[in-house]
Amino acid sequence: MIQIAVLGYGTIGSGVAEVLKVNKESITKRVGDEISIKYVLDLREFPGDPMEDKIVHDYAVIKNDPEIAIVVEAMGGVEPAYTFAKQALESGKHFATSNKALIAEKGAELIRIAKEKNVNCMFEASVGGGIPIIRPLNSCLTADVIEEVSGILNGTTNYMMTKMSSEGSEFEDVLKDAQQKGYAEADPTADIEGHDACRKIAILTSLVCGQQVDFQDIHTEGITKITATDIKYAKALGRSIKLLASSYKTGDSYCALVAPFMLAPEHPLYNVNDVFNAVFVHGNVLGDAMFYGSGAGKLPTASAVVGDIVEIARHLDENIPVEWREEKLELADYKQLKNRYFVRTTAEKAAIEQAFGAVEYVQAEGVTGECAFITAEMDGAAYDKAEGQIGAVLQSIRVK
Repeated sequence: MIQIAVLGYGTIGSGVAEVLKVNKESITKRVGDEISIKYVLDLREFPGDPMEDKIVHDYAVIKNDPEIAIVVEAMGGVEPAYTFAKQALESGKHFATSNKALIAEKGAELIRIAKEKNVNCMFEASVGGGIPIIRPLNSCLTADVIEEVSGILNGTTNYMMTKMSSEGSEFEDVLKDAQQKGYAEADPTADIEGHDACRKIAILTSLVCGQQVDFQDIHTEGITKITATDIKYAKALGRSIKLLASSYKTGDSYCALVAPFMLAPEHPLYNVNDVFNAVFVHGNVLGDAMFYGSGAGKLPTASAVVGDIVEIARHLDENIPVEWREEKLELADYKQLKNRYFVRTTAEKAAIEQAFGAVEYVQAEGVTGECAFITAEMDGAAYDKAEGQIGAVLQSIRVK
């Protein structure tokens, strides 16, 4: 029997216990041994819960128990998760987590410690919930140079963009709806300002390049400035607006960016709607690949965590190599990325054409008192210069 401990008995922690129970027979067959939860660390009591007798309040109980082979973290946040993770690995215990904040900030260090101690640190559920993307990057796509990773990595914002598009609603109304449905937190800042997606693309870029990518270095825009008027224009163009987290190989480095994009119907992420997530990968040999599924939620995320537990249980006596060094990668300037831009302005056409050259004008039903257009492809620096020449810009969204 393989004994494990679960840190945190909230949504994900209780989901891990549920998946292990519901799929006990198939998991035991895959592992060749039974996986059993010995402890659940939480500050609360859970009277009447199946895990009631396994609740402990002191992490030292778990750290000092030699029977615990795997520690599963489902608490969230960097501390005390980092301290617990480090102590688990240093004491020779394997570690699995769904915590993107922890992995984005401390992943390289935890992977190094795991290698030194001949154990494993796994974090499939930290990006894309139940979508398998971390393991494919680590094992299946290692023959390729990954030239692009682009994803819809936040279900809350994707739900909101889908809702705005289908109903023509304003941002604030859709946010309230998302909160009422439980898709958005009471404080939705991390989602709507793009911080959540930023941490996830930092993790993916770190794995692709094998070095530490600091999420603080990634230019990040959220969806708070998207309006119902923008949606009208997108519909007139036959496009959809999505919050994309993207990373592109640029010379010896990568450019990374989180921002709204207007996507054409032929773009692989165009039809990813509601709370679903997807990751698009382009390799120099593979070409295009797409990973799609439930990007959040109790059981999809718990399924990915248990997948890591199973993988660890199959490799209890060996470290599975993960290339992610602590040496920091200096990201290339995101402004060198070339895009077309959708622009709304009160400037006159003569001023627009003097600044941007030839543009494609756009009209949307019921919108007056402004001019909208799509630019030719240009880099961010050139766009900023042209925008500065016309002033009075109401909105700017990149176009793919």
